[in-house]
Amino acid sequence: MINDIHRLDPEIRLRPVTESDAASLAAALTRSRTYMSPWEPRRPDAFYTEQGQRERLAGILADREAGRAMSWVLADEDDRAVGGFNLNAIVLGPFRSATLGYWVDVEYAGRGLATTAVRLICDLARDELRLHRVEAGTLLHNVASRRVLTKCGFEQFALVPRYMHIDGDWRDHRLFQRVLHDGPVTGAPAAPGA
Repeated sequence: MINDIHRLDPEIRLRPVTESDAASLAAALTRSRTYMSPWEPRRPDAFYTEQGQRERLAGILADREAGRAMSWVLADEDDRAVGGFNLNAIVLGPFRSATLGYWVDVEYAGRGLATTAVRLICDLARDELRLHRVEAGTLLHNVASRRVLTKCGFEQFALVPRYMHIDGDWRDHRLFQRVLHDGPVTGAPAAPGA
């Protein structure tokens, strides 16, 4: 189920994000700030504080409640957040699509956690939200993220110049999609905030 806790390996679980994740998200993002800087927008120092994460989480949880997004964290054995995964811009009706974003704490990178989590999230998007497709973008030089997406069945469908403002400049991106099913649009999707 979309709001369940899913074990990805003996130490790591994927679970819905909560307000109580603010402190551990701030710690993980601070620890990973330099590592992730080539792939992320430049953010003010306040973003990396517990209060900054509390404010960000308020928006994330409001979007989940409204059915516009679903967000999870990777949680370690002490239930601290060490990564984040989001389905944003959830659109139902005839489009039935969402955009995927994710990051993994520098201390947990390279263990296959992103690949395992993305596969699971795509299954949840298909089976619970009844989405038709999921889209994701990577910078041209982000080989690791591109590898995650291709392992999970995503195919590149566009190369977009100056797509997003990352690390201080407008950067070109590769856009990928995974078509989850080609069946009819039937049944009501599970509510992301339920």
